Amino acid sequence: MKTKKRVTDPFGNKLKELDKTIELKISSELDDNETALAQLFANCSDLVVRKLHMFGSIPGMVVYLDVLVDDQLWDDGYLEPLMQPEAASSSSSSHIYEILNFKLASIVQPRIAANMNEVVQSIVRGEVVLFTQSSTEAFSFGLKDKLHRPLEEPATEAVIRGPRYGFIEKLDINLALIRHRLRTPRLKTEKLCAGNLSQTDVMIVYIENLAEQSVVEEVKKRISSIDMDSVLESGYIEELISDHPYSPFPLMQATQRPDLVSGSLIEGKIAVLIDGSPNVLVLPVTFWFGFQTTEDYYTNFVYVTMLRWLRYLFAFLAMALPAIYIAITTFHQEMIPTSLALSLAAAREVVPFPAIAEGLIMEITFEALREAGIRLPRPVGQTISIVGALVIGQAAVQAGIISAPQIIVVSVTGIASFLIPNPGMSQAISIIRFPLMLLAASFGLYGVGIGLICVLIHLVTLKSFGVPYMTPIAPFNPTGLTDTLIRAPWRVMRRRQKQTQRRME
Repeated sequence: MKTKKRVTDPFGNKLKELDKTIELKISSELDDNETALAQLFANCSDLVVRKLHMFGSIPGMVVYLDVLVDDQLWDDGYLEPLMQPEAASSSSSSHIYEILNFKLASIVQPRIAANMNEVVQSIVRGEVVLFTQSSTEAFSFGLKDKLHRPLEEPATEAVIRGPRYGFIEKLDINLALIRHRLRTPRLKTEKLCAGNLSQTDVMIVYIENLAEQSVVEEVKKRISSIDMDSVLESGYIEELISDHPYSPFPLMQATQRPDLVSGSLIEGKIAVLIDGSPNVLVLPVTFWFGFQTTEDYYTNFVYVTMLRWLRYLFAFLAMALPAIYIAITTFHQEMIPTSLALSLAAAREVVPFPAIAEGLIMEITFEALREAGIRLPRPVGQTISIVGALVIGQAAVQAGIISAPQIIVVSVTGIASFLIPNPGMSQAISIIRFPLMLLAASFGLYGVGIGLICVLIHLVTLKSFGVPYMTPIAPFNPTGLTDTLIRAPWRVMRRRQKQTQRRME
């Protein structure tokens, strides 16, 4: 298995030096701790420092960031139990911890911070930190975060039949959605941290005895080796831990659907959850995973099998149809039936550009319109992209700049790309389309054939965390064909589940 090199950041050393300055011990004096935090959080107007007397007699101080903590929840649910009189025989940290556990047992489990670095990390994560007089340890409380949105159906993975909610930007809620579907203690989670500055929580989720432990360790190793200022989205992780970062094909599946992640975990895959991102990475994956949807397992298997073959066909058309059209009209006119050849000749008679120029102009225009439709506000984005394509295509044909057959080819290619459910796979096919067009314009169908062979060679050499990308076709595994080229009925698929259960035992 390939081991990833350590990804370094040019500012990493400076940040590490900064971290050393906050590896200070907690003072037994509240004023000293307040001064230290005031220096560390200088020019942070949202830092709140409140003095109080806990249990009626013990001086204390709470510190938190106002924008990350619900003040009303803290005052009503947490502060009130701390202000009640309590016979405190000692102000030692262990005794205070026992009282806190007793007072807050029904609300939250307090944690001990041993040094100022842990205190700072707790504060920036949205927790409340409590200092007590004469104690060299602090206590942190994790409050319910007020920064999250309600569960909604993923806009890019809508289904006709299936659950209507998806992941959001909160790590704990996303994990709860997975545990809601997989109610087993075999579901294991391991939390890591990525980003020297962002301190982003990254969680690895897998089912014990189903996921290969060597793959789990490799994923942990690669994530731990990331040395960057910030990791703000799952795309950072996807690129930095990939086996082949320069390949256009997706070697991990990014999804917002809990049911897809749950089904993948049952198959022995691993999920990587990133705090602040609704996209969960599933790995390892194969080429065929890019043409499957969760709805395939909720619908009649005969219809799903037909849909899969339709996706494979249109994926090929999205990749090669413009190149084939350019090759035939430029070099192999004898392959076209006479009546069709006359129609093509009449349509292209007034066009001043060769077929390759036509193709590149229209394909680039189509990609620009599609990108504009995504970036524009949603109410007008789709309208502008569709109307713009129709208006530009019709005007180009009437002006004699582009031929009508070329418009048809580009339109079919665009529709074919929309049939691919995985956005990463659709993007990869769109990228490959342009080199194939250039090869077709240079060498005809021979160039198209050479290009397709190169793509196939590239696919069979790819691996996703040690798993061959073209499995189960190369290497060939007949049992895996029940869920790749076809979707076998559950009576057949159940045999695989029984094998999975035996592995768990």
